[in-house]
Amino acid sequence: MFTLYYSRNSCAFAPHILLHDAGADFEGKQIDFQRNEQSAPEFLSINIKGRVPALVTPDGILTENPAILLYIAQMFPKKQLAPLDPYKLAQAQAFNMFIASTIHVAHAHKHRGTRWTDDKKALASMTAKVPSNMATYASMIEDHYFKGPYVLGETYSMCDPYLALITRWLEPDGVSLDKYPKLKEHDALMKTRKSVKAVLPLYD
Repeated sequence: MFTLYYSRNSCAFAPHILLHDAGADFEGKQIDFQRNEQSAPEFLSINIKGRVPALVTPDGILTENPAILLYIAQMFPKKQLAPLDPYKLAQAQAFNMFIASTIHVAHAHKHRGTRWTDDKKALASMTAKVPSNMATYASMIEDHYFKGPYVLGETYSMCDPYLALITRWLEPDGVSLDKYPKLKEHDALMKTRKSVKAVLPLYD
C-alpha cells in the first residue's frame, strides 16, 4: 500500500499516472496549497521541503519525481515501466533528470520566482523568459530525446507521464504545441490511456 501526496496542477501528475499504470494499491491525499496545507506540521513531517509529490512506501518516504518514478517502475517489474539494460535505464534517467533539473526550473520562474529573488524587475525579467526557455527545451525533446511513439521508442515507460506533464505546461507558458508535432501526437496518445483518464480530473 502506497500513499501519494499531491496537489492540483502539480508535478505529482506524473507519478500519479504511473501508479495507475503499475496497478499499484495506493491512496491519493490532496494537499491544498491555497490553504497552505503544505506548511502544516503534519505534512512537513512527510516532506520537510513542503512540496509534492511525496510517496509513502513500505520502505519509507520518497520525494522528487525521478526517484519516485524509478521506484514505482522497479517495484512492478512485470509492467516493464523502465528499461532493464543499464545503459538504456541511464538514458531514461537522463531524460527525467533533464525535466526535473532544467525544464521544471524554467517553468517555475513564472510562478515561483520569489524562490530566487525579491527584486520586482528581476521577477518580471524571469517571467518574460519563460516562453522562450520552454520553447527551447521543447525543441530539444522534439528533435533529440523523443524516439516515438513513446519517449524511449516503441515501449511505454516511466518517462512518458513525465513528458505528459511538460506538454500540459507548454500552452499556459506561452508555447504552442502545434510547433511540435511529435509532442502533440504523444499528448494525444497519452490522453487515450486509462491511467491518464483516471488522473486528469484531479489536476484540471
